[in-house]
Amino acid sequence: MGDLPVTFITKEQMPVWPEIVESGDTYLENALIKARSLVEFSGRASIADDSGIEIDALGGAPGVRSARFAGPRATDEENNQRMVELLRDVPLEKRSARYRCLAVLVMPDETHIRAEGTCEGTIAMEPRGNNGFGYDPWFIPEGQEQTFGELPLEYKHAISHRGKALRELTAKIKASRRLSPDVRSKDPGSAGERT
Repeated sequence: MGDLPVTFITKEQMPVWPEIVESGDTYLENALIKARSLVEFSGRASIADDSGIEIDALGGAPGVRSARFAGPRATDEENNQRMVELLRDVPLEKRSARYRCLAVLVMPDETHIRAEGTCEGTIAMEPRGNNGFGYDPWFIPEGQEQTFGELPLEYKHAISHRGKALRELTAKIKASRRLSPDVRSKDPGSAGERT
């Protein structure tokens, strides 16, 4: 989004940051909750996203509960362990999955622009790599042999669900001509479900 004529302010640059509870049932609801909270907090346009992994053999789970798959304060390790247990008897050819991301720009007048990105792939039989976070060491994107945990970050960003969603959001923002001098941005991250 670097070519937009705006100034981005991230969470790390703020002396205080509002506590936001992701209580939505969909990616869109959670992204809007976050962005609207930031608009209320800052008085400026805000960007937020919500994302998660959907595993076909688990009926699309964990989806919106990806960050809380093993419980409300579950660690990545605990979430991955629960996934592994549920997929224990599922062969590789039936481990299709996708990462999905919904990104939104919310304006102070409460209008919003949204964009979605997905990355299709497969859940590996064992974790590989230390890049990324969450389910990345288990997720093999379509057309690759390496997991997101093994791929260089620049390449991952080029093909990831979040990268796709933010590129689409950028194009929609440019087309809308709704740019203001500053856009306050929420760093991408967290989990969600299909809208």
